[in-house]
Amino acid sequence: MAAAGNRTDPQDSPAAHQKPIPMWLALVPIVFLMVMLSGSVILFGSNSSFGPNQISLMLTAALTCVIGIRLGITWEDLEQALVNGISLALKAILILLIVGALIGSWMLAGTAPAMIFFGLGILDPSWFYPATLIICALVAISIGSSWTTAGTIGVALIAIAQLFDLSLAVTAGAVISGAYFGDKISPLSDTTNLAPAMVGVDLFVHIRHMMWTTIPSFLIALVLYTIIGYSAAIDAVSMAEINATRALLSSYYHLGWPTIVPLAILLVLAFRKVPALPTITAGAIASVLVAVFYQTDLVIRFADPEGDLVGAAALAKGAWNTLANGFTANTGDPALDSLLSRGGMSSMLNTIWLVMSAMCFGGAMERTGLLQRLVSSLMLAVKGTGSLIITTVLTTIGMNIVASDQYISIVLPGRMFRMEFKRRGLAPQNLSRTLEDAGTMTSPLVPWNTCGAFMAGTLGVATLAYLPYTFLCLFNPLIAMFYGVTNISIVPLEEPELAETVVAPSPV
Repeated sequence: MAAAGNRTDPQDSPAAHQKPIPMWLALVPIVFLMVMLSGSVILFGSNSSFGPNQISLMLTAALTCVIGIRLGITWEDLEQALVNGISLALKAILILLIVGALIGSWMLAGTAPAMIFFGLGILDPSWFYPATLIICALVAISIGSSWTTAGTIGVALIAIAQLFDLSLAVTAGAVISGAYFGDKISPLSDTTNLAPAMVGVDLFVHIRHMMWTTIPSFLIALVLYTIIGYSAAIDAVSMAEINATRALLSSYYHLGWPTIVPLAILLVLAFRKVPALPTITAGAIASVLVAVFYQTDLVIRFADPEGDLVGAAALAKGAWNTLANGFTANTGDPALDSLLSRGGMSSMLNTIWLVMSAMCFGGAMERTGLLQRLVSSLMLAVKGTGSLIITTVLTTIGMNIVASDQYISIVLPGRMFRMEFKRRGLAPQNLSRTLEDAGTMTSPLVPWNTCGAFMAGTLGVATLAYLPYTFLCLFNPLIAMFYGVTNISIVPLEEPELAETVVAPSPV
């Protein structure tokens, strides 16, 4: 996942000490961006993420900078804000690159094909979607990372769905729903630690309080995926074709226990709380070693189909090219070749372009003070607990859209609403839960958000295609708002007399 980084407190920025910014001016970049993105989708359709969306974000960032100059901010300050915005996404960019390398090396080593081979023998189309939800949830709980779950188990499940001729959009929705369920309630997750830290609540108090909204969302998603899977035309899936695919995989790869070693290493390191970047790097390196020593003939054929290279030179070229540009299969079956030919760091470059463009826009919006102006205006609508929860949810979702990063969507609303929750006599776990219900859960639903870009790039399914099927992510913020209105599971402060006390936010 992306790193939160060290961001200047908006209250301390020079923009905070300018003359009040008119609301219409703060809305100009948002309206412009919506118009540009809508035009991008209309003109380019599913290809809008391959350049047009990036151009839309960069042009909107440029417009925001022009507004900033009109507000008296120097170009040097704005330029530094753009650089700072990109720097916040550097960890995400590095992870994207290494995940691309991991996917390619998994294909070469036979790790993903082995999971596909055994998955085809175990999973059934009628319960594939709910099984995908449960499998990804269990993996994400154990390792605390939605990105790692989607980039490993999720990739294999997408491949199995493709071979079953099932909907890739529904499968991606189930993968993301399960991954974010596990990520959200795992004590190993960075966002699960960040949200309570922002508002000053114990981690496990925060996790227990999230069960009120997360478990119902999970059960609703499970029921819906079961209904969709049950209504699928099972007869349309030819078992003969599936068996033929399994036979072709076993003839093309060696599918013994060494192929699972990279996955085991990755899961063990993640479970031991080793950071994501070295964990995924170790998985990629282990995959390369398995490929070189266990899939030797395949690596040599991939490196040089003409047979001019032999021995160590061919093995080095094959491994090297896989990490950089991904693996290209040649099984003789075009459908299977298309499934297995993927990965490589270069496959993530378009996604990285999208992330960098989005972070430039987010950095410009924050530095000019337009972002803070939008948020502060929302507080005018807060009357009671219900409206406070709804405003927090909408603000956090808006942060995911405008700032393009789930960490910003947790950090900024956490700092801005913390004192308001205390003033109204509400325990801090109400705020920390709401931040995750809206911030963590909706981050993969925004195409230009770092999470949305990662999921689309990793799973190979456009964000807007899988969005309607990410049931857990869609229902979670709705349940949070319902609880706020009905006062269900809303915890008051244990000492009401502290409600008016103003406490400075904890540093990130």
